[in-house]
Amino acid sequence: MVPTVPLPRRPLNTGGPGAQDGQVREWYENALGWATAPGPLGLQLLTGLRFDVLELPAEAGRAVLERLDPRCPVALQGETMRLLVAAGSAEELPGLLDWLEWGTLPLDLTAVGVGGRIDAPVPPGRQHPQEAAAWLRPPEPGCDIEPTLPALTAITAVGGGGGAPGLVRLVDAAATQCHRVRLRRTSAQPLAFS
Repeated sequence: MVPTVPLPRRPLNTGGPGAQDGQVREWYENALGWATAPGPLGLQLLTGLRFDVLELPAEAGRAVLERLDPRCPVALQGETMRLLVAAGSAEELPGLLDWLEWGTLPLDLTAVGVGGRIDAPVPPGRQHPQEAAAWLRPPEPGCDIEPTLPALTAITAVGGGGGAPGLVRLVDAAATQCHRVRLRRTSAQPLAFS
């Protein structure tokens, strides 16, 4: 009788959904240095550490994209656009909206900061379900994102010599666009100022 040797076993997490999650987590944590955590629908990014996030309707966000440094990461999930901004910006949003006289109007503009999470967009070049978050402008591995993020202390000209636009200008533009989108959705009449 010849002894039989069992066939080799495939390593765990090869090619299955768990492997994909592991590769995505590795990309965020090792290539970008961003904190992640498991979430109900997959991997999530922790906000408030390296960046905060401004969330607004995608329609409004498209009009704001030109005000961002082209290297500033921007994600889209469904009809929500997520603009990465400097850590600590979420705490400033309510005060900025009041100071810019947008505080009394209902806007679809929110911020996610310390203790918050967003669904991790699928890294560039990977297939993703339609409802999953995806990068419109992905972060570049090995590059610090902090210099490209809009911050309260940034003093640069919009459309000028590069660098991140000030958070004040970005929030004002985002609030304006959110208000326009809200007016368009609630009114059948064209706007006189568009």
